[in-house]
Amino acid sequence: MQRNAGWKARHPWPGYAYTRPVPVPGGRSSRRFTPRVRKATMSNIPDGLYYTAEHEWVSELAVNGTVRVGITDFAQDALGDVVYVQMPEAGTAVTGSDVIGEVESTKSVSDIYAPVTGQVVARNESLDDDPSLINTDPYGEGWLLEIKVSDPSVVQGLLSSADYSQQVG
Repeated sequence: MQRNAGWKARHPWPGYAYTRPVPVPGGRSSRRFTPRVRKATMSNIPDGLYYTAEHEWVSELAVNGTVRVGITDFAQDALGDVVYVQMPEAGTAVTGSDVIGEVESTKSVSDIYAPVTGQVVARNESLDDDPSLINTDPYGEGWLLEIKVSDPSVVQGLLSSADYSQQVG
């Protein structure tokens, strides 16, 4: 049955696994296909943060009016291995929902959206040397930006951890 190995590699339903041949009337054999069940993984969604529909997290408002921003565990898992991050420099004015940068992975390039309106006061310089920090610690060392928020009430209008958890299923 060596010739079936090539057919197996070209099968139009790659999500299906082979089982052993089953005898069929007429002396031929048939293969049954069983779907591979992908194990559902629950993303890490910490309480005490706010979330956006674009899979970004925002920290609680600090005393000085700044928030820290990053991408969620769900987003980094979907992206795969992050290889490059482009972010605005400190001092750049950003407007909520506008594209302000991008994250490039081995799979794709995704935009970074400003979750709030304000001014960038810091960017995570360590991501320039090691962008994989986003994969290993998205809520800690893998943060992206710190933004001085122009309207603090906007932060409370973002998704809670429970709401974001429902969104990502």
